[in-house]
Amino acid sequence: MIRNWLRTSRVLPVITPGEVDTTLHLVRTLAAAGMPALEITLRAESALDCIRAIRSELPELRLAAGTVLTPEQLEQALAAGAELLLSPGATPALLRAAREAGAPLVPGVATASEVMAGLEQGFDCFKLFPAATAGGMALLKSLAGPFPAVGFCPTGGLDADNFRAFLALPNVLCCGGSWMVDRALIEAERWDEIAYLASQAMRES
Repeated sequence: MIRNWLRTSRVLPVITPGEVDTTLHLVRTLAAAGMPALEITLRAESALDCIRAIRSELPELRLAAGTVLTPEQLEQALAAGAELLLSPGATPALLRAAREAGAPLVPGVATASEVMAGLEQGFDCFKLFPAATAGGMALLKSLAGPFPAVGFCPTGGLDADNFRAFLALPNVLCCGGSWMVDRALIEAERWDEIAYLASQAMRES
């Protein structure tokens, strides 16, 4: 389920939510531009309310929760309506909670040892974070040798200029990024520009 979810999403807008109404407007814009999936990070107090509102208004949208750091957040995000969970890293407690709940978690990794630890716990899809500073495309190419069956969603440092090169790698299922949901664009209510960037990302993915 996780691998197919990521592979068919291709580009995942990573949204740090603000007010619920503004976030809903943003999500409507992305959906109308052809984005099939998005990630709401749990970095704001409004995050769970935003997930509930999006799930209620746009039930067909594939909705992920990001920055899931604890078992409690995992449970809260699932209860709010998230269908996929992404974390910037992994702890034994978080991995155990995901396994026990049968939750679709994409743990974060930045090294081969972290990939091995995740595989040992039954995970084979990972978020490479922070992708650019951890080694970027060179690291992903290196990891493909010892881990040919592992899929990655690189996030952190990806933009409109480099995401296509990441997606071209055989072990990359999906790319996460915030260039099409830049905070300055949202605050300026430049919805047309956001829609253009989103539709461009989908066309070029």
